[in-house]
Amino acid sequence: MPEQNHLIVQKMQDITLIELMDKKILDESCIGPLTDELTKLVEQDKFPRMVLDFVNVAHMSSSALSMLISLHKRVREKKGGLRLCNITPTIFEVFKITRLSEVFGISHSREDAIKDVLKGR
Repeated sequence: MPEQNHLIVQKMQDITLIELMDKKILDESCIGPLTDELTKLVEQDKFPRMVLDFVNVAHMSSSALSMLISLHKRVREKKGGLRLCNITPTIFEVFKITRLSEVFGISHSREDAIKDVLKGR
């Protein structure tokens, strides 16, 4: 698949691997286009199974968390699966404090995330 503005998207088996390219996901100028691109990817699949790789992301705003919650909801509505991976300790701490670590499936590595999404976790 072609590289998008804020994402690198690959298909592997029936999983969509999405690498977030922005180091900082902080304001609407980044979050708006990112939301649009991720929404299109969810709409393309009947049962979307996605791995969202945060390997490049160092900072996120609460608006970015809100965008992730909406993405998770859309994927769940289509009976799909979503895993997050390669989240920095600082960002993971935000997930823990907000209890979003209980909502999202979070894996340490891309490989683990792929295995987990294939198992339906």
